Amino acid sequence: MRHIFLTVASLLSSICFSQEIELTPGKVNDTILNPKRILKITEPFKAKKVMWQLFPGTEYGKRDGSGFISWICKTCTPSAYTDVNGVEGDQLFPYTEGVASRLLADIDYSDSKGNRFKIVAFNHSVHDEDGLQTGRFSGGLLGLAKFAKNGNSWEMKSFQPAVAAFGAFAQCPTPKLVEIGEDQYALSLVHANGGAGAPYNRYFYLIAGFDGKYQPLMEIDNYSLTNSISSEWSSTYTVITDNNKKFFRDFKIITTGSYKKAKGTEDDFEVDLPAELTQMAKTKKQFNFVIERHYSFKGKFYKMIDKPIVKFSNVK
Repeated sequence: MRHIFLTVASLLSSICFSQEIELTPGKVNDTILNPKRILKITEPFKAKKVMWQLFPGTEYGKRDGSGFISWICKTCTPSAYTDVNGVEGDQLFPYTEGVASRLLADIDYSDSKGNRFKIVAFNHSVHDEDGLQTGRFSGGLLGLAKFAKNGNSWEMKSFQPAVAAFGAFAQCPTPKLVEIGEDQYALSLVHANGGAGAPYNRYFYLIAGFDGKYQPLMEIDNYSLTNSISSEWSSTYTVITDNNKKFFRDFKIITTGSYKKAKGTEDDFEVDLPAELTQMAKTKKQFNFVIERHYSFKGKFYKMIDKPIVKFSNVK
């Protein structure tokens, strides 16, 4: 499923440099994208410094995490990666005009045996001479590197320069850690879309290691709705631990909200409803609702199992 995300706020949050300064990407070779790269970091582990070791281009901006690294690889062969917006097709990475790489998250966690790990998440966008992140229909391309603590150093155990693109204005949402099995961890993120001035619908994604690489294994539409004057809803997820599954445990998604039929005014857009609500909306003008859905890992992707449980209240 492909989505569009529009927001002026995200554009304004881009790093802006003076028009008099022309940013030039540093030249790198294709070995930096080798997923079998060996990288060892001696304590202390500083994610911003690690970013530069992963992508040794030209660094711009502050070292507090708000800057970025600009680089270009003349010998790399670009590969296609899914952009969930879908409007401009797949993204070809590395970008031939240069890449701007920004730190998204530095995630620290431990397993049941006390082993420590770090996941460094980063965002790629097309190099811009003014340091901007633009393109209302372009997501930020997510990349990941996982490190394991070994004595006084951190060793890179997996490196995936690009996974898929999420968000808009070339800005990927920040991923969060989710435990989905015994010492099995994944990343979640919420991707939003919506037209200018219209409601924003958010989608939930789960990204996990499978078949030797990180990839999206779950996509939940209608996860939340905001920016509507008449209807709104939000969701929470729970990883189910009581079904004896060691890995890829089931998920329960509960969506709570309210619906009110749009009056058709300039500021009142009709919303796209979850399938479970369409019949009620045909005969009623407003109602509150709770939807409970269950998802289980089937083959290569999480799919909904059983029928959703829907409860209505305040029906008028």
